[in-house]
Amino acid sequence: MHKKLRNIGNSWGLIIPISILDLLKVNPAIDEVELIVEKDKLTIQKYKKAHDDE
Repeated sequence: MHKKLRNIGNSWGLIIPISILDLLKVNPAIDEVELIVEKDKLTIQKYKKAHDDE
């Protein structure tokens, strides 16, 4: 799947299709995601809060 980044104010955004969010079991209304950059790769995964973060 190819996507274009969109300008949002002083940042750039990516629209993630609901089908992808479903595969990740991410509910965008209540869940957070974690962004991880390694070398030239961006990984997005559901953020799992530790008990101390609550």
